[in-house]
Amino acid sequence: MLETVKEVLKQEAQALLDASLDEYQLQCIIDCILHTQGKLVIMGVGKSGLIGAKIAATLASTGTPSFFVHPTEALHGDLGMIESKDSVLAISYSGESDELKVVLPHIKAKGCKIITMTKNPTSSISKLGDFFLSIAIEREACPLNVAPTTSTTLTLALGDALAVCLMKKRNFTHQDFATFHPGGSLGKRLFVKVKDLMQTNNLPIISPQTPLKEAIVVMSEARLGSALIVQDHTLIAVLSDGDLRRAMMQEDFDLHTPALHFASKTPKVCQNPNLLAYEALKIMEACKIQVLAIVDEQYSIIGILHLHTLIEAGIK
Repeated sequence: MLETVKEVLKQEAQALLDASLDEYQLQCIIDCILHTQGKLVIMGVGKSGLIGAKIAATLASTGTPSFFVHPTEALHGDLGMIESKDSVLAISYSGESDELKVVLPHIKAKGCKIITMTKNPTSSISKLGDFFLSIAIEREACPLNVAPTTSTTLTLALGDALAVCLMKKRNFTHQDFATFHPGGSLGKRLFVKVKDLMQTNNLPIISPQTPLKEAIVVMSEARLGSALIVQDHTLIAVLSDGDLRRAMMQEDFDLHTPALHFASKTPKVCQNPNLLAYEALKIMEACKIQVLAIVDEQYSIIGILHLHTLIEAGIK
């Protein structure tokens, strides 16, 4: 079975490398899609339809407005979804899919430009198109040479290639990608700010005179692993779990000693609540801290940001 898997991967990889590419047709197709005033409509039946749906999703998420329409559904009303300002990418390995042969003339009558992906430029479907992209292969990876395997891999890869070409032509940036993927990790990196995640209520604030014993209680109740030591509304120190552990190793350790004695007098803080949460995460990782105090220009406490909150929010 391992040898079979390797052979399938080798055969499909070789088909990608051997793909027949016409530079002139490729340029025409890219220009056609770029200058489409509407959307790029992808159509296909069976396995080609499944691949087409994926291509449409990839294009839509990378700056090229696109959606998938099943040819059969188009013949029963969904043709109204397609406008004259749209372009159509029709996928059929044989180039003879009955559903596409029936619906494409109606689409052509609307004035839409048609791009075809088939194995044969003289197939019925390709003859209906304005531009042609070959998906011809030597044979399928299927031992019977009938199940769409290598051909669908090539189709998918060429769809990805078109998407990448269009991204480059449009100068599609990380910022653009994040705009289309606000729920993804990149989107969160570029949009979620410290103020969106920081805790502002029930903060573990203590005074410089608070005994360590009471400070531990405040830390436990807040469940943030730290206490903020504030004097005259100004942050002067932070007592962390690490400070507490180190304090217990000191000979002068006493629960009645003011917590300030054991706290960090120069804590790392953030004075910009509009800072990206991802940048705050990098600060916390670099300083090896779990809690970041958020303060204003006068060092008054605005909120507190915990490492676990960033992780739970998917900031990474």
